[in-house]
Order: sequence, then C-alpha cells, then structure tokens
Amino acid sequence: MAVGLYFRPAGFTPAIYDATIKQLEEAGAGFGSVPGRTFHCAMEVDGAIHVFDVYDSMEQFEKFGETLVPIMTKAGVDPGQPQISAIH
Repeated sequence: MAVGLYFRPAGFTPAIYDATIKQLEEAGAGFGSVPGRTFHCAMEVDGAIHVFDVYDSMEQFEKFGETLVPIMTKAGVDPGQPQISAIH
C-alpha cells in the first residue's frame, strides 16, 4: 500500500535542505534513484523546509531512511516523526 509521509523538522533551513540533497545525490540516493519513491515535494514554511513524500511502501521509505537519517543527524537536524497516511 502506498504511503504519504509529511515531515516538519525543526531548523531544516533551505540551505541545509540543499546541502542534504547534494549529499544524497553523492550517496547515490538522488531524486530519480530512490526505489519506491513516486513523489517528493519540499515546501518552505516560515523559513523552514517541510517535506511531503509518497512511497510505494513503508519498507521502501525505511530503506531510504538508512541513508537520509545519518546525513540529517550530521547536519544537526532531527527529522522527527512524520505524519503517515495511506494514499487513496
């Protein structure tokens, strides 16, 4: 079942988001190369980046998280717990 994940990490500035994207690309997990991710949107809200993604399954998202979370942690950003919803 496809899932939507909405993240509102505190302190995730546009500059940190851009640096994170660059590091993901360097790690082989850029926009077009994340298995199971069918949609990605980054929105700026009050100077912070919020992210909405759609994955074919939670397992595919969790696999991507193995690459993403260490990069965000190194940048001093806690992704927090996303709002997770089934995609209809």
